[in-house]
Order: sequence, then C-alpha cells, then structure tokens
Amino acid sequence: MDNSVPEKLQFSKVDQIGIIVHDIDKAVEHYESLGFGPFEPLQGITVIEREMYGKVVDDIVMNVRMAQIGSLQIELIQPVSGISLWKDFLETNGEGINHVAIWVDDIEKETAILVDKGFEVLYRARFDNGGGAAYFDTREVGGTLLELVQWKPT
Repeated sequence: MDNSVPEKLQFSKVDQIGIIVHDIDKAVEHYESLGFGPFEPLQGITVIEREMYGKVVDDIVMNVRMAQIGSLQIELIQPVSGISLWKDFLETNGEGINHVAIWVDDIEKETAILVDKGFEVLYRARFDNGGGAAYFDTREVGGTLLELVQWKPT
C-alpha cells in the first residue's frame, strides 16, 4: 500500500477570475458601474508561441481587459477571431466565468504535477519574457478551467 502524500501545487490563493464576454466595451461599462475597475488592456507581455490541444496555433485574436480588486484580478476576454478555448466557451455556454488562474513560480513543475494527476493541458502559451500560461481541463466539477500563469522566470 502506497502511503505517500500526493504532491500538491504550490499556491495558496486564486489570483484571477477569467470571464468570457461578447462585447468587451459593454462588459467593462457593466462591471465598472458595479464598482469594479478600472479595467485596463493587458500590457507588458507578448505571447510568442501558442498550442491548443497539442497543436501550434497562431491566429487567435482577442480583446482583454484587466482590473485589480485587492489581491484578485478580474480578466475580461472577448474572442475576436480564430479557434480558441474562449471562443468555444462563448459559443457553447454564452458569457460567464471560464477559468480561475493561479500564479506560479515554475510553470513546468506545476504543469507536470497536474499532468501526473491526469489533467489534460488544453492550451499552452509562452511569453516573450520567459513566462507562460497553461489551461487545464478541470471542468468535471464546477465547469471551469484551471489556468497556471508564470508572469516571468524566477
């Protein structure tokens, strides 16, 4: 009998909620009227490589706006063109919460832990600063994806 404790991810809180929307301007206006915001375009990183379902994709276009509320970031995403997880979500579910994101120090290590646990990597991106993101299929309970983000190498 194996009594070892399963390896856990190295995080202590949800850092971001990702919401998919049809119209980014309307969504920003709505959330700011509730007191969220201000919402700003994502800045400071460039995606240099993307894979979805293990295949390179390079035609994804989306509008993204971010707002910080204490330690939680709200990300609004409007898919514009190309086949993507976000466009699929919008077409299948309509607007709503798509993912929760966790900031990690070592995305490769944390990705390996989730893959070892049987979770599929649906989407992976590499940033120009050496960081990256990975989305995992965790929809079985709660219907949301899990995203790991490493903003820059440590």
